[in-house]
Amino acid sequence: MTNLRPIKLTLGETEYFKGIGKIRFEGPGSDHPMAYRYYDENRVVAGKTMREHFKFAVAYWHTLCGAGSDPFGAPTRFYPWMQAKDPMRQARDKMDAAFEFITKLGLAYFCFHDFDLVPEAETLAKSERRLQSISAYAREKMAASGVGVLWGTANLFSHPRYMNGAATNPDFAVVAHAGAQVKIALDLTMALGGENYVFWGGREGYQSLLNTNMKRELDHLARFLHLARDYARKQGFQGEFFIEPKPMEPSKHQYDFDAATVTGFLREYGLIKDFKLNIEVNHATLAWHSFPHELQVAANAGLLGSIDANRGDYQNGWDTDQFPNNLYELTEAMLVILEAGGLQGGGVNFDAKIRRNSTDLDDLFHAHIGGIDVFARALLAADAILTQSPYRRIRQERYISFDDGEGLAFETGKLRLKDLHNIARRIGEQPLKSGKQEQLENIINRHILHLEP
Repeated sequence: MTNLRPIKLTLGETEYFKGIGKIRFEGPGSDHPMAYRYYDENRVVAGKTMREHFKFAVAYWHTLCGAGSDPFGAPTRFYPWMQAKDPMRQARDKMDAAFEFITKLGLAYFCFHDFDLVPEAETLAKSERRLQSISAYAREKMAASGVGVLWGTANLFSHPRYMNGAATNPDFAVVAHAGAQVKIALDLTMALGGENYVFWGGREGYQSLLNTNMKRELDHLARFLHLARDYARKQGFQGEFFIEPKPMEPSKHQYDFDAATVTGFLREYGLIKDFKLNIEVNHATLAWHSFPHELQVAANAGLLGSIDANRGDYQNGWDTDQFPNNLYELTEAMLVILEAGGLQGGGVNFDAKIRRNSTDLDDLFHAHIGGIDVFARALLAADAILTQSPYRRIRQERYISFDDGEGLAFETGKLRLKDLHNIARRIGEQPLKSGKQEQLENIINRHILHLEP
């Protein structure tokens, strides 16, 4: 999407974010709180514009639906688009606010769960009619603004019916309902021209093996994904399918624990050619990995599809979904992404929520502007590290012994274990070789601290 147009309010339509205009790039020297300092969407870095690198998207659920409630307290935010009693009126108000917000940020995409857009009804048929109705309204807003859908998905975790999972539920009636809901969500995503579709198994896991047939549940999950893929492809969907790994929370043992677990699952069940990964920062840390680690695992497998951008609180053991602000972490992440050739199909979705005590409408803008700028600055730093520093050379030199001779013979499968034994006896103990970690860390810090505008 490159032809964004500002939203023009129709007669009687509410402006929700009054006094806030289009957020523009003003450069690092700007002291305007409502301006980008590093995100210049048309600036070319490593052969692509920043806009092309990131494909930033607003997460409909946290941004438009998040009311500030938590397990210990009631909502703290009472947004004006949440006030209508009629569910369809509320859905249209929310969509008006969404497109005003997205276009004022100057972004090209949003992401959604089905029932973010409109409340779920008491029957599947009525829910489907509601989604069809709001879909028609969304198409009008999209045509007027140029905003598109980065990816859609189905909420298969909030309703009580999914307390024991969706595709992995031991009750076939629930599996059937989940299948129907995914079919409707795929139809909705395709109707809105969605570029991708995400599967997040929020409750695809178990609490205890005492009442769980794990093998059967994993077989069912694979069968479910095959059915969803086949249906979408037959309808002409050309986008990518993503799976989003997450450990624990809400299920004690999640089947999609981390990137390596999901990659192994896809290989085992013949889905590796059809699915890629959507990596979330906070999910990586919950799995006791770093975000760059999860990106690298996905990239190694050719599955680096998309990102859910946020951060966790390292002093808390749960998914806090804070907005990203760790420049060092994101610079390391951008090094992985750039060396992998970029994201495959997806983009950077701000799956992040403002804090419970952030209660003003402008807080939504401050959070997104900050997140966008830190990604942009990380991209600039990572590109400079790759092109202007000895970073690549230092890493390559650690493996120089495999570039020719017996090391290359080992890599190419020309040596036997007995050959390794003979070589080791011949060459004897070798001098230790430094990993140069501190020097590499200093290179990153230098480029972060002394980044040219």
